[in-house]
Amino acid sequence: MRKIIAIGESVLDTLYRNGQPIKAMVGGRIANATASLGMTGVPVTFCSECCTDSVGDIIVDFFNRHQVATTSIDRYTDGSTQLSAIFLGEDGNDKIVNYGVYPDADRFDVVWPRIDEGDIVLFGSLYSIAQPQRERVYELLSYAAERKAVMVYLPGFQHGINFRITRVLTAILENLELSSIVVAHERDLADIFPGESAEKAYHNHFEYYCPCFIHIGADGGVDAFVGKEHWQFRCPTPQ
Repeated sequence: MRKIIAIGESVLDTLYRNGQPIKAMVGGRIANATASLGMTGVPVTFCSECCTDSVGDIIVDFFNRHQVATTSIDRYTDGSTQLSAIFLGEDGNDKIVNYGVYPDADRFDVVWPRIDEGDIVLFGSLYSIAQPQRERVYELLSYAAERKAVMVYLPGFQHGINFRITRVLTAILENLELSSIVVAHERDLADIFPGESAEKAYHNHFEYYCPCFIHIGADGGVDAFVGKEHWQFRCPTPQ
């Protein structure tokens, strides 16, 4: 049976409104997509890292409850698991403060899962391009591509944090080169290639590296590009 291997950050989000905490949950689009896929009955493994602390236990238990294999989550002892305090803004512009301490060395020291031809590898977000774990993450991604896995790249970022896109653009292009399919939200595309439409970004940047691009609009509209072909359709938005 085809397997799914996801590579992403382990983080616990705490949401605040008007200065008061309202909810805590495992965060990150890769992590939550992984949990959803685990409930379909398909074999899913999550490759990540978190500390052997109580927050790390919450995250690992979350994946276990969603039938996701956690054998490739590195449980480091020197540091603390990542926490994100998300202060919800009334205008939709959230402010995010990240906490947590990774070990000084041996980042992303995970046990590589078995990857066979046709398996699906899901990766993306800032975790796949940021230092210092970038080198080891890229090694695993390159290995998966060599094994002829289907590489699905979600080049999105956590909105509300400040960083310079120029510092990570090279890593983004390297990820595109490994990718079979790229899936990006309208806001993500605006962060990477500001001022460009989905079609323009595909032909100017994505098409050279990756033949298939799926763009998700803020209004629920979906554009799919494969070579010169372009399809448009709508997906229902959860209420």
